Amino acid sequence: MAAALAPPPTGPRRRVQPLLWRLQSFLASYVPLLLMAALAGFTWWLIKSTPQMETPREKAPVRHEPDYRMQGFELERFSSDGRLLARILGHELRHYPDNDTVEIDVPELRAYGEKGELLIAQARRAISNGDGSEIQLLGDVKLHRYPNGDPASAPDLELYGEFLHAFVPDQKMRSHLPARVVGLGGEMQVRSFEYNNLTGLLSFSGGGKAQFNAQPRRAAPAAAPARAASAAAASARPAASSGRSSSRP
Repeated sequence: MAAALAPPPTGPRRRVQPLLWRLQSFLASYVPLLLMAALAGFTWWLIKSTPQMETPREKAPVRHEPDYRMQGFELERFSSDGRLLARILGHELRHYPDNDTVEIDVPELRAYGEKGELLIAQARRAISNGDGSEIQLLGDVKLHRYPNGDPASAPDLELYGEFLHAFVPDQKMRSHLPARVVGLGGEMQVRSFEYNNLTGLLSFSGGGKAQFNAQPRRAAPAAAPARAASAAAASARPAASSGRSSSRP
C-alpha cells in the first residue's frame, strides 16, 4: 500500500509593498541622477548664453570723407568784447573728421580792423583747420583793402596771386609764392610777402621789382613874383609829361 505524498514545503510568502513605498524608493534612487543631469544641462545653457570675448580686430583705415556739408553758409568770428573780427562766406563747406579740416568752394574772407578798415580776400578754394583760426586760400587769390570799410569805394591796396595763408585771430596774411601788389602809387612783383591788417604793415622778402608813377613836384612859396613864376613853370613841366619809373630792390 502506497503512502500518500505530502506537499512540498513552501517558503514564507513574499509581501507586496505598497505603491507609495515603491514610489518613494524610486525617487530616492533616481532623484540625484536627475538633479545632476539638470545641473549639466543648465551649465551647458549658461555657457552657450554667455557672450564670448571678441578677438582684437584690425582697425579699418580711416577714409577721407566728409561727415557734413553746408551750402550758401556764412560764419562769423567775434572778439571777447563782441566786436566783429572776421566773416567767412562760401558756396559749399565740407568737414573731414579724419584730420579735422574744412574745405570751402569759392570762399570769401572778410577781416575788419579796429579803425573800420575792411579787407576782402577771395579764391577758388580754401582749406581751414577745425576752429577756423587758419585758412589757406588756393587758386586765383584776390585781396582788396578798403580803408573806409566800404567795398563800393576804391581800394588802397590790391594783391593777386595763387596762394594766401590767413591767420584770422591775428589778422595776418602771408604767402611764399610770387604775387602782384597794386597800391602805394605803383605796382610791385614780389616773391613772397607778409601783411598785417591791424598795423597796415606790408613786408616783402626774396627780391622783386616795382614800378611807381612819377608825382609832380609841389611849388615852393616864393618871396617875389619872379621866383613864383619860375617855380610854377618848373612844377608844370613834370605834370605835363607824367612818366613811370621802375626800381629793383
